[in-house]
Amino acid sequence: MRVSATGSLSRETGEGLVLRGETPRAPRVHPSRIDRLLYPVHWLVWSDAQRRACKLLRFAETEADGGRDLARAAELTRDGLLRRLYLRHAMDEQRHADLFRARARAMLLTLPSSTAAVVEANWFAPGERGLDDLDVEGENDGELLAFLHLSERAAAERFAIYERVVSSDPATQRVFAEILRDEAFHMNYTEAQLKRVCPDRYRFRLLLARLSRLGKGYLRLAVALAGLIGTLVLLVQYFLVLPLFALLAMRAHRRERLGWIEHRVARGSLTGQYG
Repeated sequence: MRVSATGSLSRETGEGLVLRGETPRAPRVHPSRIDRLLYPVHWLVWSDAQRRACKLLRFAETEADGGRDLARAAELTRDGLLRRLYLRHAMDEQRHADLFRARARAMLLTLPSSTAAVVEANWFAPGERGLDDLDVEGENDGELLAFLHLSERAAAERFAIYERVVSSDPATQRVFAEILRDEAFHMNYTEAQLKRVCPDRYRFRLLLARLSRLGKGYLRLAVALAGLIGTLVLLVQYFLVLPLFALLAMRAHRRERLGWIEHRVARGSLTGQYG
């Protein structure tokens, strides 16, 4: 896979569309510094086989959705080169979805049947999260390329750490290694095409895309925090407030007399026709 600033295309037998340029292959992608620091957390998340299979199924859904969005982007763009690249990208995303789904199904067949819910810990080990926020209808080519570049780079860094932590599962590791090569290609072509489409403003486009990702990340954090606070409030009400009211109700019930209670009214106290 080769990258050039012009982004010219050629065909290779069995390889599909590739970019022609100076480097013979996509550079090796390394995990981000934060992911390296959180290596024990990632290892813990991926160590459970059932959770691993569920996360792969979730990744498959995200990749398939991203492929559909990219196919729509290919329909909307007026740039012939970008149309072909978006279609190539969409086919890659669909292939990734098939790889994740096939591996997850193979794992589930080897696991004992269980109805217990599994916590996927998506906050600690997300997939290609950026593409689930993709809005192809309201963005031009420059905005879309900047968004895709940052999303693909983040996905490549995540998949690089996932490839390391699943070393005990060679089949899953091979899936991540194969997908990681495509993610590196997507990361490189989007950057090259962004420089071609917006040669003078590509840095500004990337800055806006970063701010947009930060804003959406803040909203996700706020929603998660609100859900956590709501859960804590309900737990406090259920285990502290409701037992207190139940105790007060039981004490009041014990003070009440059983049976009918005679209630005498003083003569002439009623102000009515017969009082």
